[in-house]
Amino acid sequence: MYHLYSHNDLDGVGCGIIAKCAFGEGIDVRYNSIHGLNQQVARYLNRTSVQENPYDVLFITDLSVAPDMEKELNVFVEEGGQVQLIDHHKTALHLNEYSWGQVDITHRDGRLASATSLFYEYLIEHGHLGRSEALDEFVELVRLYDTWEWEENQKIEAKRLNDLFFMLSLDEFESKMTQRLREQGGFFFDEFEEKILDMEENKIDRYIRRKQRELIQTFVGEHCVGIVYAESYHSELASELGTTYPHLDYIAILNMGGRKMSLRTIHDHVDVSEVAMRYGGGGHPKAAGCTITEEVYQLFAADPFELEPIRFDASRNQFNIKGAESGVLYESWGEDLLFVYANAGEWIVEWNGEPLPFRFGSFEEAERHMKRQYGVWLSRDDVFVKMLKEQWMRNRSNDRLGLPLDMDEEKLMEDL
Repeated sequence: MYHLYSHNDLDGVGCGIIAKCAFGEGIDVRYNSIHGLNQQVARYLNRTSVQENPYDVLFITDLSVAPDMEKELNVFVEEGGQVQLIDHHKTALHLNEYSWGQVDITHRDGRLASATSLFYEYLIEHGHLGRSEALDEFVELVRLYDTWEWEENQKIEAKRLNDLFFMLSLDEFESKMTQRLREQGGFFFDEFEEKILDMEENKIDRYIRRKQRELIQTFVGEHCVGIVYAESYHSELASELGTTYPHLDYIAILNMGGRKMSLRTIHDHVDVSEVAMRYGGGGHPKAAGCTITEEVYQLFAADPFELEPIRFDASRNQFNIKGAESGVLYESWGEDLLFVYANAGEWIVEWNGEPLPFRFGSFEEAERHMKRQYGVWLSRDDVFVKMLKEQWMRNRSNDRLGLPLDMDEEKLMEDL
């Protein structure tokens, strides 16, 4: 008899689906939370005698066991038990020291790995499963979503597969996918699924727009972090927030009811799995998580509680346009104004009329600094024009500011 203990997210359940395609009724599949796995494995070891069940095989996928359970599993294997753990998280690499551990972050061809894609290769190589077009497509969609490559590759079907996973019960999703992969030549969504997925996308868009208005910004350690409270759609929300606010090192999503914190980043230079490990969690370089402990609560909830949400950049400007070398105006809290302009190949920032002691090589660098250090937002045209008018009236000969859209001062005053 085969036994599979896997994670209860899309990647973990993907392992269960391909296992059922391989072994049919000959495998017992159990899905677990990160903390529930150790109890499940302990029950298996306590009730399973190697002598009485010499052909039983235990697979563990997309999860790693605690240090004390590592030792018990190793003793079990040394006594003749059959165990194979397959994972792809950096925090589990030490399990490669055991004969029964296989932890790979990437495939041989350099692609980032998921547990489903690694388990699929294992089953094929050991003769348990034959490759098919449908299985190839399904496994790749799971891999793309779990590694976040779906967004870069514009593979929206991967995201829709994860949406469907959360819209159906786990048993229904597993049953539908297993049957489809066994019977069809290729993987697809049926007509009903397409309709409910379209409805779900509209719902997600509305949810994200609401949560965008609640995002706060602060420094936690060396990182500039965006923090938001949310119970659903963590990946979609973090992707949108990270893209909209690229000056943030990562997004921290707090699910207070579930007492979990999810960490996401769009940057290659930030590894959120290392951040999560500081607080007893783990994950991938761009997607990780941990439990909301007392320390996490203090740093990410209590300390920033009084902060105001990030203000949106003005979106319909005609004059105050990002990147304009003649000057771009930003506002900050307390009615502070920051003006950034190009001069002799450098970008200079003025704070309430006083130049800051920094020079930047590009507008993007200057804006990133202002947003991280001052929490600024792009001013509307009316604020920008008012500032220009006041400057012009104080000193008409001051042409250092330049004019937007190549307009001269007389024409600007007429428009005002």
